[in-house]
Amino acid sequence: MNLNMKKKISFISGNFNILHPGHLRLLGFAKSISDKLIVGVNSNKIAGINASVDEKLRLETVKSCSYVDEAILIKKSLKTVLLNLKPNIIVKGNEYKDLENEESKIIKKINAKLVFSSGDALFSSKDLIEENLQFPISKNYSLPKEFLKNHKIKLEKLVDYIKKIKSLNVAVIGDLIIDEYINCDPLGMSQEDSTVVVKEVNKKSYVGGAGIVALHASSIGSKVDFYSVVGKDSYAKFAKNKLKGKHLNAYLYTDPIRPTSLKKRYKTDDKTMLRVSKLYQNSISKKLQDIIFNKLKRNIKFYDAIIFSDFNYGCLPQDLVKKIIKLANKHNVMMTADSQSSSQFGNISRFKGMKLISPTEREARIACRNNEDGLIGLTEKLREESRATNIFIKLGSEGILIDTFKNTQHVTDRIPKLNNFPVDVIGAGDALLATSSLLLAAGANIWESSLLGSISAAIQVSKRGNTPIKNEEIIKNLK
Repeated sequence: MNLNMKKKISFISGNFNILHPGHLRLLGFAKSISDKLIVGVNSNKIAGINASVDEKLRLETVKSCSYVDEAILIKKSLKTVLLNLKPNIIVKGNEYKDLENEESKIIKKINAKLVFSSGDALFSSKDLIEENLQFPISKNYSLPKEFLKNHKIKLEKLVDYIKKIKSLNVAVIGDLIIDEYINCDPLGMSQEDSTVVVKEVNKKSYVGGAGIVALHASSIGSKVDFYSVVGKDSYAKFAKNKLKGKHLNAYLYTDPIRPTSLKKRYKTDDKTMLRVSKLYQNSISKKLQDIIFNKLKRNIKFYDAIIFSDFNYGCLPQDLVKKIIKLANKHNVMMTADSQSSSQFGNISRFKGMKLISPTEREARIACRNNEDGLIGLTEKLREESRATNIFIKLGSEGILIDTFKNTQHVTDRIPKLNNFPVDVIGAGDALLATSSLLLAAGANIWESSLLGSISAAIQVSKRGNTPIKNEEIIKNLK
């Protein structure tokens, strides 16, 4: 989309006593054929006896729908609103097609089109309902009682640590990624070749990579500076809009030779059929490295912690990492790191002297070039390579292994996976890293930090797509 072109506006109006699936389909359709969707909600006066719910509540409900860019209250008349807004497209349900419509008399004056649709052709009600109706997420797990007992963890103390997070100032640095979910309906096999044919139903974009780590940290309560690199494209604009917040400053530096890292997942019935990545893995220029480092250097005195969120897409070249580590050590700033590797490329052990590193078993074996040792032997070798104080080995469906060093001895324990009914496992490691890092910075020990990090991961996988974890959610799940 050419961002310089005038935006195409679609408009829908109604009473919206209950935002039901039929509304959601129509709103989704209207959004799909325009750049901006404005919805007019009839006031109590205009709706009359058809207003079963007060206008303020109806307006707030419509505003909460992710497809709606703007919702307004129609106080005087629909005609007044349309003449003022001058939308390009007015959308109504198919049930109005053969009726007399007030909009028909106005569309010529404002050069608009009147479109009738049920929305069925483009939108799956299952996806729309899950995205827009805020059902409470049930707690599908219980806390690991044996773990709590072994490490003498008091739940009320954990709540105190969560509250202390609000006083923290944190820097997150790493690769920003945009995750785009494209939901499809399967149509069958192609007659020309052995290809599965699908129809795109809808799509939704989320901030991922180091960006969601920054959003988690901010949403849980700390003040966050986020450092990353973007391309000169619409996804960069999307990221900048999403990374705005009261407690979040995003320093996103434009690299004109690379796109904003993008991962597209084509899904059917919640299963990923294909993933397509658009990215540039070469290191950012020396000039950009210097800009990021100098900005961080000016702010270093304010930070309680630095979180490296590395996806090996070029934002964290080794020279830059070394300089930041040296600077943080000089100012006694705690550091944690994760370095995700989708291939043999990547090495978590290059982040030396971290308070915490959190690789998967595979990433740990890549870093140590070791496929023979068991998990305990592997963590010992990883500690020698990285000089990390604490290590989480992420084991997927088996939970996490926690390894720390106390009185010249390795102390190891495990937290099983806490959510047995995940909706979407993408982003669990990011929630674990963000929460555990904040707890360590707030003074919690590794056992307390790993537990709350695991709870955050369990909450994250209860949702579709990366969604910032709130401190209230964590506290609620401690009860």
